[in-house]
Amino acid sequence: MVPSAAVVASTSNTSPAWQTHFSREELRDLIRVRSWRGWLSIALDWAIIAAAFALVALRPNPLTVVLALFLIGGRQLGLAVLMHEAAHGTLLRNRRWNDLAATWLCAYPVWSDLYIYRPYHLKHHATTWTAEDPDLGLASPFPVTRQSFRRKVWRDLNGRTGVKRLRTILRYHRIGANFDAGRAVMGGVLLTNGILLLLLTLAGHPALYLLWVGAWLTTYSLAMRIRSIAEHGVIPEPSDDLRNTRTTLARWWERLFIAPNRVNYHLEHHLMVAVPHYNLPRLHRLLRERGVLEGACVAPGYLSVLRLAASRS
Repeated sequence: MVPSAAVVASTSNTSPAWQTHFSREELRDLIRVRSWRGWLSIALDWAIIAAAFALVALRPNPLTVVLALFLIGGRQLGLAVLMHEAAHGTLLRNRRWNDLAATWLCAYPVWSDLYIYRPYHLKHHATTWTAEDPDLGLASPFPVTRQSFRRKVWRDLNGRTGVKRLRTILRYHRIGANFDAGRAVMGGVLLTNGILLLLLTLAGHPALYLLWVGAWLTTYSLAMRIRSIAEHGVIPEPSDDLRNTRTTLARWWERLFIAPNRVNYHLEHHLMVAVPHYNLPRLHRLLRERGVLEGACVAPGYLSVLRLAASRS
């Protein structure tokens, strides 16, 4: 069903002034969810993961292992991004399938849960760069010194960040009211990871599952850190909706390793959360053509953002 005019009007949490540059028909088309595109994104993420496993199976050496770890870590982020898409109801048109696909094909395999994530993330959109923003701690420490930034990257790549994240997840699900829900989540995590291990075993390479765990503990942590810095770190003006969230113009290799599923178009996502990820580049192009992005927080690439994040003397 095509979204109503009321839905179109409510899809932005910012001033509606920029929407005057768009016709109602353009806005309706931008927020139209095409389920086949959502299924394709899920399939492509898993295809890249499968290709990384196959690469190591066919050419097992240190170089292919490192490459596979970065590919898999980037696609684990890709699955988390699609869970994020589903949290906004824009992965698949049917709400039931939207949540089922995101839960079993995206969230559980990477030790996440859509139903815990959804209210947390929607609060972030409602309170961006305020004291109530649950993501404030991810962006506010920056900029840091180069030495501090190198230490953070090293903690990601040596697994310390991943182990800390694992302990936090397990502790959360052991506490009080979270316990029963936590058992269901852990059951889903174990089932989906068990299926992955079974498939790799049937393919004759059960040891490849270590790449999945290794990436989750290392390269996935780094990809998530870079994502959070790029989206809201070292922004020009917290009170300005065009300057408190960043879009990063990603190159092909950045999209492959650290910016899957158009996650780099974060400013556009905050302006209009009902736009599915595959329409964000079009929204960016239209905003730029119509002068809306004059002075907005748009970076030419992730390296420029990371230099800014590590610019403290």
